[in-house]
Amino acid sequence: MITPRTLKGFRDYLPQVMIPREQAMQTARTVFRRYGFAPIDTPALEYLEILTGKGSDETDRQLYRFTDHGGREVGLRFDLTVPLARFAAQYINQLGTPFKRYHLAPVWRGENTQAGRYREFVQCDFDCIGSESVVADIETLLIINDLMESLGFDGFKIHINNRQILTGLLESLGLVEQSVPILRSLDKLAKIGPEKTAAEMESAAGVTADQALKVLKLTECTGTPAEILEQLPAVIGDGPTATAGILRLQQIFEGADAAGVPASRLQLDVSIARGLDYYTGVIFETFLDDLPKIGSVCSGGRYDNLVSTYSKQSLPGVGASLGLDRLLAAMEQLNLLPEVKTPAPVFIPYFDKDSSSAYIKMATLLRASGIGVEFYPESRKLGAQLKYADSKGFRIALIAGGNELSSGVCQVKDLQNKTAEEVEYNGEDATALVAAIQTVLGTA
Repeated sequence: MITPRTLKGFRDYLPQVMIPREQAMQTARTVFRRYGFAPIDTPALEYLEILTGKGSDETDRQLYRFTDHGGREVGLRFDLTVPLARFAAQYINQLGTPFKRYHLAPVWRGENTQAGRYREFVQCDFDCIGSESVVADIETLLIINDLMESLGFDGFKIHINNRQILTGLLESLGLVEQSVPILRSLDKLAKIGPEKTAAEMESAAGVTADQALKVLKLTECTGTPAEILEQLPAVIGDGPTATAGILRLQQIFEGADAAGVPASRLQLDVSIARGLDYYTGVIFETFLDDLPKIGSVCSGGRYDNLVSTYSKQSLPGVGASLGLDRLLAAMEQLNLLPEVKTPAPVFIPYFDKDSSSAYIKMATLLRASGIGVEFYPESRKLGAQLKYADSKGFRIALIAGGNELSSGVCQVKDLQNKTAEEVEYNGEDATALVAAIQTVLGTA
C-alpha cells in the first residue's frame, strides 16, 4: 500500500475550500472584464532563460528547474508577469497596443511555507502593456479597489509608492549602481526593522552607514499623501527623476479622488519597494485592516523595461496580482467563507421509491430555470437524507412523497431558517416552485 500524502508546500482543495475559491476567481474575472481586460493563458513550463534573472536572486533560488526529455533547460513559472513579457514580445504585432489582459493560473516557488503561503498557488493577474500613461496606473489602482470591494472587503488599505522616488533619492546620493541590493534591503524594512535594514544595505550594497541612514530617512516622511508629497523634495532632491516621481503620484491620487475611492483606503507609503527587480514606477500593496500581518493580498506596479529583455520594441507595462490563496486564508480567519460543500442550493430527497422519474423531471425543470439541484441517488429514510443535506450546506429541500406529487403540491423547506411552505407543482409547470425557491434564495 502506498501512503496517500501531499508534498510539503502543496495542498489538496476540498469542496468547502474550492467552492469559495472558484467564486473568488469568477468575481475577479468579472471585475477584469468590466475594465476591458481579455483572458490569455501561457504554458506552465518556460525555457529557463526566459525566467532566470527577471525577478530577484530569491526567485531564482526558489525556481523549480530541470532538464526535460529533450535535454532542454526548463523551469516552472514563478509568476505570471515574466511569461506575459515573453508573450507580449512574441505576439504584440497581432495584439496591438495598449494590450489589456488578465490571467488566472497556478505558479510555483520553492519557498518556506507559512500561513496562507504555499509552493503552488494561484495568481489572478491583470496588466496593461504598451502604455506609459498615468491613466493606466490610475486604472490599476481602481481595479484593485473594485476587486477588494467585490470580494466583500471594506476594511483594507492600498499602499502606494513610486520607484522613481527611490531612484531619485539614490541618484542624489550617487548610489544608482547599487539600487537593486538597496531596494531589496529596503523591502524588508517592515519585517526586520531599520537597524537590520541599514546593516543589510551596508553589507549587501556596500553603502556607508551615513548613506544607509539617508535612505532610511525617506521612510520617516509621514502624514496624508499631500503632506508627504510636500516633504519629499527636501529628502530626495529636485532632480528630473525625483520630480517626475512626485508629479506621477500627485496625478494618481487625483485620479483616485475623481473616481470616488475613499481617501481612507489609500496610503502613500514611501518605504515600500517591492522585492522584484523589474519594477520601475508606481507600486501597490494591499493590506487588510483586521489582518495586516498576513501581508499584502494584492500587489503590483509599473515595469517599463521588462519586455525589452525579449524585444527591441518599447512595451511598457503596469498591472497587479491578487494573491488568491493568501486572501482566502484571511477570509477563513475572518469567518467570511460560507460553510458549504455543494455549489447547488436545492436538494431533492428520494422520498418515494416509486417516484424517481417524477423527481428527475422536477430537477430537470429547475435546472432549466438556472437553479442548481442535487437529487439524492438512493431511496432512504427522509431523516437520513435531510441530515445529509444539512451536512452539505444546502439551503432548500424540496419534499414531495407520492401523495403530494399526485395532489400537485411540493413542500419547499428552508433548511437555514427552519421554515416550510407548500407550493403548487403539477409535474409539468414549475413556475410557482421556481418563484418560491428564488424568494428563499433572495434572487426573485
